[in-house]
Order: sequence, then C-alpha cells, then structure tokens
Amino acid sequence: MSSTSSTIRASRQAQASDETPEAAGAGAPAAFHLTPAARAVFIGLLIGMFVAAISQTIVSPALPIIVAELGGMEHYSWLATSAMLASAVVVPVVGKLSDLYGRRPFYVAGLVVFMVGAVLSGLATNFWWLVGARVIQGLGMGTLMPLSQVIIGDLIPPRHRGKYQGIMGAVFGICSIAGPLAGGFITDHFGWRWLFFVGVPFGLVGLVFIAKNLHLPHSPRKAIVDVWGIITLTVALVAILLATSWGGTTYPWSDWHVLGLFGVGAVALVAFVLIERRAAEPVIPLRLFRNPTFTFSNIASLAVAMGMFGAIFYIPVYAQGVLKANATSSGAIVMPMSVAMIALSIVIGMLITRTGKYKAFMVAGTVLMIAGFVLLTQLHYGSSYLQLIVAMVVLGLGLGATMQTYTLVVQNTSEHRDLGVATSATQFFRSAGGTVGIAVLGTVMAGRLQTAIGDHLDPAAAAQLPEGTSIGIDAVLDPEVLAQLPDPIEEAIRLGLADALHQVFLVAIPLVVVAFLATLFIKAVPLRDTLHEAPKAEEPGESAVTAEVAAGAAHLVDDEVIEDEVIEDEVAEGSRTTGKA
Repeated sequence: MSSTSSTIRASRQAQASDETPEAAGAGAPAAFHLTPAARAVFIGLLIGMFVAAISQTIVSPALPIIVAELGGMEHYSWLATSAMLASAVVVPVVGKLSDLYGRRPFYVAGLVVFMVGAVLSGLATNFWWLVGARVIQGLGMGTLMPLSQVIIGDLIPPRHRGKYQGIMGAVFGICSIAGPLAGGFITDHFGWRWLFFVGVPFGLVGLVFIAKNLHLPHSPRKAIVDVWGIITLTVALVAILLATSWGGTTYPWSDWHVLGLFGVGAVALVAFVLIERRAAEPVIPLRLFRNPTFTFSNIASLAVAMGMFGAIFYIPVYAQGVLKANATSSGAIVMPMSVAMIALSIVIGMLITRTGKYKAFMVAGTVLMIAGFVLLTQLHYGSSYLQLIVAMVVLGLGLGATMQTYTLVVQNTSEHRDLGVATSATQFFRSAGGTVGIAVLGTVMAGRLQTAIGDHLDPAAAAQLPEGTSIGIDAVLDPEVLAQLPDPIEEAIRLGLADALHQVFLVAIPLVVVAFLATLFIKAVPLRDTLHEAPKAEEPGESAVTAEVAAGAAHLVDDEVIEDEVIEDEVAEGSRTTGKA
C-alpha cells in the first residue's frame, strides 16, 4: 500500500467522525480531528506562512542601513516594490497551476525558491543584486501564502476551517508585531545580512514537514497551459501596480511614465480578458465572477486591505510626526491594533466553527473598521497616546473579524477544480488592495501637506529657517533636521501633518464603507461538513454503495479516477458499512 493511500485512509477516518447523523441535524458540528500526518502538514504550513510573512516586516528597520552600505538611495523603494510585484504576479498563476498539477510540487518549489532568495539577499554585494534577490523571494512568497490557504481547504471541511484559518491569520499578525522588533535587534547585534539568513532554518524545518507528510491525491487534468493568458496578465499586473506605486511619489500622476504604464496595463488587461474567454483552461476563469459570493467577497477583501495597509503605514507616521514618538516606539505603536486583530481572529475562527455562522461577524467587523477610522479622524495635534490606542484597538478588532473570513467564504462556494485559483484570486485582491491603498492615501497626504503647513506657518518664523532647509514631513521625521528647526516652525509642521493625516483617515472611511456594502450582499451559504461536493455518477446504473463511497471520499479526491487500490479499499469499506446498517 502506498503512503498516499495510507494518508487517504487515515484522513477518511478523521472525516467519518464529522459525518454523523447528529451533525447533520444539529447546530454544533461533530468532533473533527486532524490525522497525525495532516497535523504535521498544518504545522509545516504555519512555518511556511511565518517565514514568508515575517520577511515582509523584519527588513523594514534596516532599510536605511542597507541602502547606506550598498548604495542606490535614489532607487530606495525598489527594495519593497520588487518583492511586491513578483509576489502579485505569481499568486494567480500558481493557484491555477496547482489546480492542474497538484499542490505539493509547487509548495515545495516555492519554499525552496524563497530560501534561495533569502540566501542571495544576505550575500548581496551591491544594490541591484539585492533587488534581484528580493524578486526571487517575492516569487517564493507569492507561492507560499496562497497555497497555504489552498492546502488547508484540501485538508479541512469549511465548517471546521474557520478555527485553523484564524490560527494562520494570527501568525500573520504576530509577524507584523515581531518582525520590526526582531529586525532592529538583529541589525544592531548581528548585522543586516542576518535578517535574511535567520529565516532559512525555519524554512528547512517547514520543508521537512511538508515533503514528508503532504501527499494529497491528485489526477492531473489534460489541459493546455494558458501561456498567453499568463503573459498578458503578468504585463497588466506589473504595469498597473508599478504605475500605482510610482504615482504621486517617484513621479507625478500626470507624468508620462505613470500614464504610459497605465495605458500598457489597460491594453494588456483587455487582451487578457479576450484570451480568457476562449482559453480551454483559463488562468483566471471569468465564470468565477458570475458567482456573486466570489465577486462581492473579493471587492470587500480589496477595500478592507486598502484600509488596513493604509492604517499600518500611516499610523506610525502620525505617532512620530504629530505625537512626537521616537522612531523605535513609532514602529511598535501599531502593536495594540495587531494584538486586537490576532486575538479576535482566533476567537472568530472558533465561533464560526462552533456556530456555522459567519456573515454577522463579517458585517460587524466592517462596522468596527468604520468606527476605528472615525476615531482616527478625531485625533489632532495634542491628542494623547490613549486616544490613538483606543482607535487602533477598535480598528484591529474589525480586521480580526474580517480578513481570514473572506477566504473561507470563497472556498466554501468554489468547486474543487477551482479551489486553487479562487483562493489565490482572493489573496491577489488583498495584495493589490494594500498597494493601491498606500498609493492613494499617500497621494492624499502629499497633496494636502504643504498647504496645511503653510496655513499654520508664521511668515516671520519661516524667515528664520536656515538656507536650504526643507519644510515638509522629512523635516519632522529626521531627528538631525528637526534639531535645527525653531520651535514655531516645528510646531507648524506637526500641525500641518495632523491636518493632512486627518484627510487621509477621512478618505479611508468610504473605502471601508464599500467593504461594508459588499459584505451585506454576500449570501450566507451554509458551511459544508465535507471537503468537496460528491462527484456525479457517470453511469445511470451506478450502485448505491459506489455513490456513497464517492460522496465520502470526495474530500480528498479530485473528480477523476484515482489509484485502483484506493478505490478498492473505499468500496470494501463502504460495503462493510452498508452490511452493518
């Protein structure tokens, strides 16, 4: 008997405890327990998610030091943009390919690629070497993060999945807290190169868990890979996301670089849609968008991510620039929001598993997010840390109730053949929301800042400025520049920044209102107690025993023929069950 067959049988026994008659009629689900092999896979997925997520946060405190050593200050943003673009491009592609050819090879390859990128980053001798290595890391991240959620969908029925997705969401939240703190400590005591090396041992441990235990049955579908769809999608995503990242920062929105990229992206996007309508196996099946649950969940996920990443990015700016926090405490000041998000993510996951209900939690979460941003708009120059903490906790509670739940909702209404691409699409919309949110809110702040500072700046005080001194956000965030500013000018800049960030938080409210409205339109479909819908019988005369076996085994088997010995085991087991009945 093969190891795959053993895994199928062990997983089937765990599933059997979840399909009792009591579970079918009661509100509370029957007990569900992962098999030892599935539990090891889940641990490996958590480790993979940890190394991928923390790589996005642990490097941030050391970026100025890295650029100072390697050079490239004029291209500073590429260290973050390169990994983001690579990750965004690969997410939908790897989701589709995993549907066609199985999860295991892509997840293992993603983990290996990520670790290779990490080692190359740590060995970088110049700026562009590091950018290239970050691209490789981004390819690994774009594989690991969506497939972690997809494999959970392969292992755990939707009714029980909330608890495990809540734990995985908590890992992401922990990384947002621990990453910057660990990054500063490692940089100070061991050097910035160890920021990249430190995750490799964790990745190797995760690789062992996955390679040894992940043996999901899969029959590859005979299909032609949608090469032109992948190419046009890649061009469209790179052009649009790059234009969004550059607009209002590197170049004005009206600059030809930005407009040209948007134009290229639009043309490529139209070409992609036309190709997908004719492709036999489209990389993103357009029929998915005919499912209102899929469409509204992704709209809500996009809007929530725009608000979340905007808050994560600009709340520290408010803390340092307005409340006079130093750089270290500014990086840690979002901790109350992260802790609230982690705690409620776990609690909501358990409540979803216990009750089978989810829509009320999602609606309440978006309402809490709106309330959090309303509280942020009430902050001003002179507000206390306590006021900021209260706003962040409310916002964090809203995020904890929503972020992972949209993935669960999409998976619950997706066919198994589309599980990978549907989950990856949700991950992509979340990533795109973060990129667009930061860019849009950054443009709002930049457009308001100079006028706001001018409104509070006394002309007589401005005349006291040393020649060549900049009056802007950099002046108040740079301690060396700040030390040279007269008190009236420093106060004017802080007052102007408070006004500009008030506008930022105000603009974020309609974004979250969009998430609230989209969530209201999501139909509350009951969570399934089985992993996948039973395949339809191909022959009209198929026996009742065979149909029952197919329904019981569908949670680990694609809608195609599996190994003969596995089928024989299932039929024999179904016959014994029928005989006892």
